[in-house]
Amino acid sequence: ELQDDISRIEFSLPDKELILERLDYLLSDDGLKSKALGPEERDKIAEAALGMTTWEAENAMALSLIELSRVDYKTIATEKARAVSKSGILEFYEPNVNMSDIGGLDNLKTWLKTRRNAFSKEAKEYGLPDPKGILLVGVPGCGKSLTAKAVAADWNLPLIRFDLGKLFQGLVGAAEENVRRAIATAEAVAPVVMWIDEIEKGMAGSGSSGSTDSGVTARVFGSLLTWLQDRKRPVFVVATANQIQNLPPELMRAGRWDEMFSVDLPSQKEREEVFKIHLRKRHRDPENFNLEYLSKESAQFSPAEIEQVIVKGMFKAFSDNREVTTEDLMEALSVTVPLSVTRKEDIEALRRWAQTRAVPASSSEPPKLGDES
Repeated sequence: ELQDDISRIEFSLPDKELILERLDYLLSDDGLKSKALGPEERDKIAEAALGMTTWEAENAMALSLIELSRVDYKTIATEKARAVSKSGILEFYEPNVNMSDIGGLDNLKTWLKTRRNAFSKEAKEYGLPDPKGILLVGVPGCGKSLTAKAVAADWNLPLIRFDLGKLFQGLVGAAEENVRRAIATAEAVAPVVMWIDEIEKGMAGSGSSGSTDSGVTARVFGSLLTWLQDRKRPVFVVATANQIQNLPPELMRAGRWDEMFSVDLPSQKEREEVFKIHLRKRHRDPENFNLEYLSKESAQFSPAEIEQVIVKGMFKAFSDNREVTTEDLMEALSVTVPLSVTRKEDIEALRRWAQTRAVPASSSEPPKLGDES
């Protein structure tokens, strides 16, 4: 009976103007007036503090003054990562890979390259809308999660991971508040790349939610789907999925994603590129290996499995106190059974589904299961 007499007011997280106002207030102390900042430094500090409450931002600035005798945006960004991660739902990632660390996927890379500056002022003036995001479906271990990290690095944007599985932790009724808080934080940090890994696992059970949890799961994901469709802030969502049969149809409806890409097993040329990438990463010259032979013999292997083959070969050579050779890698290939063999029927079903429902991430023809080329 009190509901009609109470007004509900939701306070949004502070914008850049409010953060700069608190920064000026902090530096207005007589002892800190000498710490005046230039326009570029002020802008970096404001961007670093987006997504924090006013109290958290002020504390981060004060901590930076105590530790460094100046307000440093890197310290604030570190404190923001800690603050956002407290919920356990959103987690800041430091992008440590770029597009050159991904073998193949040329169609996907080209698509992303054309939208690299899509959040810029010039793009708005040109009349372009903000890109919403992409859904990556396909064979496990072929670079879907790696792409999410590479997009953030390539576009020079923060990367946050949205863990759907942790939405339902805590008290009854907390799930709805968790998803609202996660969305509000992501929009406050924007422009940002949001990575939702294995989204089908988080969506599991939404269809039968009414008979199992009083509809909580359905309501939570209804809110999430509505936001994916109608969000106003520049949050680019990269979602990955391995088991497309578990995805609700409404998630794949046009308008929620700019594009849905299928990520398949690499072709021979792409496998050769993957070998080069991982050999260089481990300080080995690819020219010292018979890459044509290795790529031909690894027809059923995903990039993640090729990386593990190289690791196995290097462990063998290290234990023998010598340099790794092509023969070591071939031996590792011979004793490794790829997922496309152990789960052949599942992988075939996934690939058949993606052939007519998603855009190929690569222009190269993927190998057929059981094919040696």
